[in-house]
Amino acid sequence: MFKGSFVALVTPFQNGRIDVEKLEELVEFHIEADTSGLVPCGTTGESATLTHEEHELVIGTVVRRADGRIPVVAGTGSNSTAEAVHLTRFAKEVGADAALLITPYYNKPTQKGLVSHFETIAGEVDIPIILYNVPSRTGVNMLPKTVIKCTRFPNVVGIKEASGSIDQTVEILRECEITVLSGDDSMTLSLMAVGAQGVISVAANVVPKMLVDLVDLASAGDLEGARKLHFRLYPLFKTLFVETNPIPVKAAMEMMGRMSSQMRQPLSPIEPAHAELLKSVLDELGV
Repeated sequence: MFKGSFVALVTPFQNGRIDVEKLEELVEFHIEADTSGLVPCGTTGESATLTHEEHELVIGTVVRRADGRIPVVAGTGSNSTAEAVHLTRFAKEVGADAALLITPYYNKPTQKGLVSHFETIAGEVDIPIILYNVPSRTGVNMLPKTVIKCTRFPNVVGIKEASGSIDQTVEILRECEITVLSGDDSMTLSLMAVGAQGVISVAANVVPKMLVDLVDLASAGDLEGARKLHFRLYPLFKTLFVETNPIPVKAAMEMMGRMSSQMRQPLSPIEPAHAELLKSVLDELGV
């Protein structure tokens, strides 16, 4: 279930409120594109500025609209262990297939603290858990030895690896059986070459079918085909991070007429020069 091209789903806003209708449209858009799974309320979904009620609204809406047609991995992480338990329990109650749990941010726990954090959540809520390591956002890197320790918890089934290090994936997979999903579009092909089994993708918001094709080609061992598609998508992968995610991806989706680019402060609209660059990349891809 947790292999392939999963989309790090954006959260659409209108007049400062969650646009539930657009959110439901996005679910249908990804089902039609054969996206492998939906990941609401992650970094790309602006989870840090959603209230608890909004967090539950987004997860509940996506799960209900998906209606078992596509797996839903709900972002339920927090820098508070108790809050993460609460959000993860809610995700299970509404029928999410798994929970994505980021390493606690800002308070910078030790590696021992990380193990304790995930042990508590895994013990409190019986739902498949995918760890999320993104030190550029959180200030703490979950080391391979720590990931390996967490695999002793039966419901820890995967990790979204966004450390920027291929070596970390190699060290994890040399020592344990866990599903690794790339957390960085531009590293998906490289990580799959050493054993990762897919991606939780920002770019899939824009070109979902192309990301499905990239992962399928890599999974089938068609390195030449995967490399060719990776090269074509590479400018998009990089341009979507020319400013802080999800600023560029939301701008791209507005350019495509798919939704508003509205975001929550302190995120701000894309700079004009970057908007022009993004538009040229989208034009080149034909979207």
